[in-house]
Amino acid sequence: MTLPQIALFALFVGLAMGVGLSLVVAWAYRTRARIDSETSLVVPEGVTAVLGSMDDAACVVDTSGFVLAASKPAARFGIEVGAPLENPELRQLVRSVRADGAPATESLRLTRGGLSLDPRLVSARASAISPRMSLLVIRDVTEQERLDQMRRDFVANTSHELKTPVGAVTLLAEAIESASDDPAQVRHFASRISAEAARLGQLTGRIMSLSRLQADDALSDARPVSVDEVLASAIEAHVVQADSGGVEIARGGDRGVWVRGDSQILIEAFGNLIANAIAYSPRGSRVGVGVKADGEVVEIAVSDQGIGIAEADRERIFERFYRADEARSRRTGGTGLGLSIVKHATQRHGGEVLLWSRPGRGSTFTIRLPMIDAPTGLDQGKKSKKKRERKAAKAAARVRNGENE
Repeated sequence: MTLPQIALFALFVGLAMGVGLSLVVAWAYRTRARIDSETSLVVPEGVTAVLGSMDDAACVVDTSGFVLAASKPAARFGIEVGAPLENPELRQLVRSVRADGAPATESLRLTRGGLSLDPRLVSARASAISPRMSLLVIRDVTEQERLDQMRRDFVANTSHELKTPVGAVTLLAEAIESASDDPAQVRHFASRISAEAARLGQLTGRIMSLSRLQADDALSDARPVSVDEVLASAIEAHVVQADSGGVEIARGGDRGVWVRGDSQILIEAFGNLIANAIAYSPRGSRVGVGVKADGEVVEIAVSDQGIGIAEADRERIFERFYRADEARSRRTGGTGLGLSIVKHATQRHGGEVLLWSRPGRGSTFTIRLPMIDAPTGLDQGKKSKKKRERKAAKAAARVRNGENE
């Protein structure tokens, strides 16, 4: 090839590359201009305003799948203006709407931010707003699904738990009828019926307590509450259980601490912790109840020297009807609702409950509550104060005396 021919060939290649580059640039400008034109001219102002005020993820896409407008929450699912709609299931939903002309809704599992973690259940609805555009609304229903599943589990678990004592009462009633001529057997079966009736009453009572705690976010009867009085009542209510189990209850820590809340709810919550600590403690051990005022927070800890809780069970220990030791819980008459009541009661009082546990070494449940100043004029009734102190001391003495007998 001669030099002129080489020069001509190089000129041709350069022209071809220049034309090709010009075409690519022109295509890019036309694509961007088309998107800008459709966004500013075609998307109705009302739709854009609605998108800007929506809490759900929503967007407007064109026939090629480009996002023309979007709400702020849409970014959680990787949907951005000027970019294509990446999710194939959402693209297929939009295409089906364009083909049929009728709105369509589907339940999908989507990942947020393009990550494979934390898949969300969404209800996606697509509808056509013009021949060239479709509106896509994505509502995250993951939490609703979780709550619905909790309700279903609660109903199923409650039905299962109620069947046991009800069935036992039925069988024992039949046994009494068959043994009507044997007074000893009648007394034995009657005492069993009483025990099952008490278990049934405890279960229904705790179900009602848990339902009340979950019904509202605010306390209906919040007032200043003395932690000393609450703990004294909770301890006194479990003196007999401690005596029977050979367990000592020791109360220590700060005194004169006050919180705002419902005293009956708090008594039940602390009572549940104390009852669990006694039930899972070996004979001759001690259950400690300690109070610590720390700044604006008061910590009430209930510790035992029992069997402890395995690490695999700690995540679920506050779930309704969950039992770390199913067999032991049945023997001790546990309902599986006590710790769930503790959790919800604490949350209703603006606090939190923490757990420390080691298998074979015991467990410590700590309730942290906002602390308040003692009510004004409290010193007026010194007699009432002394009476409360005597009551608390009497409860502690009864525990000690019962242990030493």
